[in-house]
Amino acid sequence: MKTLFKFKYPKIFLLIISITLAYILFRYTAISSYFSALGSLSYLGVFIAGMLFAFGFSAPFAVVFFLALNPANICLAGIIGGFGALISDLLIFNFIKISFEDEFKNIKKEKALRQFKNIMGKGIGREIRKYLMYVFAGILIASPLPDEAGVIMLAGLTRTNQITLGIVSFILNTAGIMIILCI
Repeated sequence: MKTLFKFKYPKIFLLIISITLAYILFRYTAISSYFSALGSLSYLGVFIAGMLFAFGFSAPFAVVFFLALNPANICLAGIIGGFGALISDLLIFNFIKISFEDEFKNIKKEKALRQFKNIMGKGIGREIRKYLMYVFAGILIASPLPDEAGVIMLAGLTRTNQITLGIVSFILNTAGIMIILCI
């Protein structure tokens, strides 16, 4: 029996579909009002919102929560939220590193990616390319944009280990949350 759809990278496709479905689900007001009720949980709510800050589909709700929150200590709230985001990023990293390893190896062999590397290699040195990837991944992690994209870049396209990701994730997410809290 032939399959109706055949995808070259089914795990990555399913990840994109699940993020899209979650985004659609979280657009409903009943679900978003649930997240705005996190304010009554004080710093536990900040921790949970930090965990939500790392996921692309729930980051808008975390940002709304942080904007509505008026914590007594912005630094403490930022650190607690940063720990929540760190836990989420480590979960994403481990899931992607283990589950998607075979597909990342195949993607690295793709002609389009090799051509892109060759074009980039001619104009920019290898070390600069590596740092640019880390900077771009860092921007994605620090912002309310989906951390998944930055973590995927680090997990699949670099040799970043869990400790390095943890340090980078905590610092960048804490800074991003503190900036939002200061607004």
